[in-house]
Amino acid sequence: MKMTGAEIFLECLKREGVKHVFGYPGGVILNIFDLLYDDKDIQLILTRHEQGAVHAADGYARSTGKPGVVLVTSGPGATNTVTGIATASMDSIPLVVFSGQVPTMLIGNDAFQEADIVGISRPCTKYNFLAKDTKDLSRIIREAFHIATTGRPGPVLIDLPKDVTASKADFVWPEVKIRSYNPTYEGNKWMITQAAHMIAKSKKALIIAGGGVILSGGSKELKELAEFTEIPVTMTLMGLGSFPGTHRLSLGMPGMHGTYYANKAIQESDLLIAIGMRFDDRVTGKIDAFAPNAKIIHIDIDPTSIRKNVRVDVPIVGDVKRVLTVLNKVLKEDIKEQWTEVRRAWLKQIDIWKHERPMTYTYSDEVIKPQFVVEKIYELTKGDAIISTEVGQNQMWAAQFYKFDKPRMWLTSGGLGTMGYGFPAAIGAQIAHPNKLVIDIAGDGSIQMNIQELATAVINKLPVKVAILNNHYLGMVRQWQELFFNERYSYTHLEVIPDFVKVAEAYGAVGLRATKPSEVEPVLKEGFKIKKTVFMDFICDWKEKVFPMVPAGAPIDHMLFEEKSEKAEKKLKAVK
Repeated sequence: MKMTGAEIFLECLKREGVKHVFGYPGGVILNIFDLLYDDKDIQLILTRHEQGAVHAADGYARSTGKPGVVLVTSGPGATNTVTGIATASMDSIPLVVFSGQVPTMLIGNDAFQEADIVGISRPCTKYNFLAKDTKDLSRIIREAFHIATTGRPGPVLIDLPKDVTASKADFVWPEVKIRSYNPTYEGNKWMITQAAHMIAKSKKALIIAGGGVILSGGSKELKELAEFTEIPVTMTLMGLGSFPGTHRLSLGMPGMHGTYYANKAIQESDLLIAIGMRFDDRVTGKIDAFAPNAKIIHIDIDPTSIRKNVRVDVPIVGDVKRVLTVLNKVLKEDIKEQWTEVRRAWLKQIDIWKHERPMTYTYSDEVIKPQFVVEKIYELTKGDAIISTEVGQNQMWAAQFYKFDKPRMWLTSGGLGTMGYGFPAAIGAQIAHPNKLVIDIAGDGSIQMNIQELATAVINKLPVKVAILNNHYLGMVRQWQELFFNERYSYTHLEVIPDFVKVAEAYGAVGLRATKPSEVEPVLKEGFKIKKTVFMDFICDWKEKVFPMVPAGAPIDHMLFEEKSEKAEKKLKAVK
């Protein structure tokens, strides 16, 4: 049966199981938007900026494991997606982004609203397509979804010229056959056996779990490995939730703003088991000084991530879930060890480090400490909320003081560090999980980058909650200026801040404010109770910094701290 390209587009999306598309209309893409007007199966979520659309699709994808879908017009519509695409690319998030394009005969002629989005996006997409013929469209869309969701996931872009969506062709639903694309899922059995023997010989083993554990659905297998072998686990920023944060073997996050005990464990370990992570510079610090006594096992589906940044003794290319399934079987059937006895001294040492430098801060009953807000959010939600963040101090405090026990409850821009990510990502997650509590922990600087998406949240009746840690500064940059630039606060003081309560009300949302610690809990309780979009403005101590902190380029055990509390000292003496 012959169909227009626009009709083929919709049919393909339905066959891929797509229920929601995030986008913004424009001239060359109106063929598709016109069909969406009457369609009952696919809901178009109209955002107020194309960047917001991509971040919303990203939050949808991270919280569900399904690909997020975006539809925008040509020219500026397409170029406005680039930051969101790069964000998804750095964090391996499956997206399929459709951009409108001028008719094929005009491509390259500088036509109105023409941009070479295929060329522009090539460095930050897993793959991209320019659809030149309507008869190829169903194949391209099928391949795009396959590429985005298999192997190491990532964003794929399809550029749709206007004449391709308007012309007709026979609809065919093809099999996916891409000869040059064949991800490795099964790990090498010999390498897995080598890894098992290394684990058996080690006395101070440590697991570093990354986002790949979550992407593969391997959290259950990771927990099984850790509990069976009594190996403690530290989780990268992207790996939070891959292993229960409240578990006795959890060491929290490592790296620049990681826990003291996670960083000490890395530096003192004799074996690192890196699972689905890429040894980012924020985790490793000074590479030459990273884990100097450890052999390294690295499990990752992307072969280019292995040995890219650090030396590796046993590389295992494959899907994390499948590799861990085999590794657990080998350890249980072929390795005879009394794991509790093997790890006793190591776990005792880690327990001492935990009490020596706990994750803490100095409480004040006069000014709101941002860490206190995050702790209260965790206490009131009991950990059962989807948390998104913007980027900066708010992001690090959320990662440090909110314990994630389940995967896909933590949405944050890790690799690119994109300010303005959290609010639209929360919108996407709320669309996907209408009955879940979704909270964006934000800063007063980054929330303004996509604050127009308040309209999207309100018109779709989304009860997204935004907790703004308002310190009138670009806090993380200010922190660096205080510590390393002689307190020269060059362009980080946000002297003019909007009244966020009034901004929320202007869009038809609810605005609340707390100015002292005693008001934090009542504001949170009220905000969580209201079945509307809520902005909660917490006026925080502007001098507060994120600790621990590893200065850039330093070894990860060279950390800066706040003064230790008397409470921590007493706990340390008790442990010793």
